[in-house]
Amino acid sequence: MKNSFSNPESKNISLSTRTGRVMFVWRWVGVVLSLSIFGCQMKEMHATFKDECGILGSTVDWSNRIMVLNLLSLAFSHKCDAAVIDYTEQAQSDFRDKTFSFSREMAGVFLSDGVLTEYVLESYERAYLSVLLAASYLRTGHVEEAKVELRRLDHELFAPLYNFGEDPVNLVLSAVLWEVLGEPGEARTDWFRLAVPTDSYLLHVSHTLQTFAQEQVIRLDQGGRPTPRWEAYGVGRFPEVDWDFKLFGAPNGYFVIHPKPSFQELCVSETGLRLSTESWFLKIAHRHDHAYHPLLNIQSWIRLPIGVVYGLVPFSLGAGVAVGGCAGAASGRGSGDLCLLSILGGTQLMQIAPTVFQNTVRPDLRHWERLPAAIVVTQESDVASEPCDTHQPRLHLLVTRSPALSFSP
Repeated sequence: MKNSFSNPESKNISLSTRTGRVMFVWRWVGVVLSLSIFGCQMKEMHATFKDECGILGSTVDWSNRIMVLNLLSLAFSHKCDAAVIDYTEQAQSDFRDKTFSFSREMAGVFLSDGVLTEYVLESYERAYLSVLLAASYLRTGHVEEAKVELRRLDHELFAPLYNFGEDPVNLVLSAVLWEVLGEPGEARTDWFRLAVPTDSYLLHVSHTLQTFAQEQVIRLDQGGRPTPRWEAYGVGRFPEVDWDFKLFGAPNGYFVIHPKPSFQELCVSETGLRLSTESWFLKIAHRHDHAYHPLLNIQSWIRLPIGVVYGLVPFSLGAGVAVGGCAGAASGRGSGDLCLLSILGGTQLMQIAPTVFQNTVRPDLRHWERLPAAIVVTQESDVASEPCDTHQPRLHLLVTRSPALSFSP
């Protein structure tokens, strides 16, 4: 037995086994430390539907607000209008207002942004919920209810709430819906907002879109009755929202927010347009701007030195393990194997320091995920003939032609 253990191959196997065990232990220590800092960051929920039109009322956890929003989108795309009508108003009411808590706001600077606070709808999300609800009412023949919801959309865009601001996508959808509902005056108001945008902090309308909206205003002013031939649908999937750390020169705080992949360019034709939902992304990107959310901006700057301290903890601990183990081996209290294992374990701890730092200072990028990357609006009888159509799957048929509606001259 003694000779077998003194064999060089046996020593190598023993060292390899011990090294593997130590590496395993250090990895788990790193994971635990990282998770303790990272907290309960929201991730995309992939729900499996067995009963598309009943799951919202039976098994959904309404405390997971992002999941509820995603399921509402999925129910709408499956034309489960009864479910959309029943539960959208509840989501609008429950997810609309922010409840401030001094203790939570103070404690939140020591953890990742958003860990201790519930998600609150952005203005574009509140308005888009009204679009889905109005479209569901329209599909089920409840015209007056659809009009009521569109008036609510207008209010949500201007409500002086925690999250505020207009956006061109919802204004286009609102204008089209008003025309389909036979309300040219209401439609003209929305087209005019796009044609002559105000100096809003967050509403940016390109010159091309302004020109298209001006043409619609002129058409309505000439006395022609509103066209019921509009059709609008969402295409693509809202891109992933990613971020980088940039201490100097960043547009908001020290965050550089960018989409993966990028949005498509605006397209305008004689019969319609394709408008990306990049304005919705910009609301997420500018969430920590001082002019938009001073509180979030201040908290993010307070969280920066705390993140540096948190990141130094595993780095210092790893350096101490490596130096201490080798020092012990050099003093004769251990073998050379102890130094090697200490270096390996210390290196594992030091490598998680950047992750701990990033997970502490990362911005709150939670958002409604199951959204279109762009909307296509067209008057073509065959939507495939629309020059601005991307020929991607149409995830949301937001506005459809309804021959049941009649318009008086």
